[in-house]
Amino acid sequence: MGLVRTAEEIDEIQTTLRRPRFSSAEMLSVEFLTDPEIVEAILPPPLEPTDEPLISAMVGRWQSNCVGDFNGGAIYVSARYRDIEAMYVLAMYMNSDQAIIFGRDVFGEPKKQSRNSLHRQGRRMSGWVERGGVRLIELEAELTADLGPVEGRGSNFNFKAVPAANGEGLEDDAVLTLADFDLSLTTNHEGVGYVRLRGTVHDPLDEIQIVDVRRATYVEGTLDASCQALTRVPAKDFLPYAYGRLDYWPGLDTSMQELAKAAS
Repeated sequence: MGLVRTAEEIDEIQTTLRRPRFSSAEMLSVEFLTDPEIVEAILPPPLEPTDEPLISAMVGRWQSNCVGDFNGGAIYVSARYRDIEAMYVLAMYMNSDQAIIFGRDVFGEPKKQSRNSLHRQGRRMSGWVERGGVRLIELEAELTADLGPVEGRGSNFNFKAVPAANGEGLEDDAVLTLADFDLSLTTNHEGVGYVRLRGTVHDPLDEIQIVDVRRATYVEGTLDASCQALTRVPAKDFLPYAYGRLDYWPGLDTSMQELAKAAS
């Protein structure tokens, strides 16, 4: 029965989990420098800043072999763990349950539900991520250079952590993961860009200072992914960052509204 998977179904599931593929990918990114103190504050241990306080804001859409078609966006921060340099996923937003659950439960991506848009008109592109009626990420770009097809690899740091059942801290230590993406890009454009970040109590992206916009990029192609656990992080050390990746639950208290109505 479907509620209890067979050995064959388990094998199929694990084959997909081991090697997810994201095809027909379209990603618009704008890179910028921020204040080094901001990077130091938002990187969880044991991640460390790289030489430049570089952040990338991205909006995109994808097809896949694991979660169907989806779209979304993210904020990445350049980071280092020992001799590995990769982008730490500070915030990530998607439009489907499947994409949210897969990325969060397997890779540890801090995914939340959102509305997203990606639009192209000639050399000009724009994109946005909206959540709770607020445009958290807005990107614009003028793509002036065609760099041609390219093969490469990109990597992301994430953390897997579960809040404790009793509401106090985390259930166990967090796990730092590294997701690797083998890239086969058929389109690779570069140009100048603009980025605007807004915030709410749940998604305070406006705390990230935009000091110097470096470049805009737009790529199309296929991403073959794999992921591994690197190390464990003590629960007490990761707790402030874990809560920062979630909504601010007290801000969603509607019970007082009902009490106020009853009192009036």
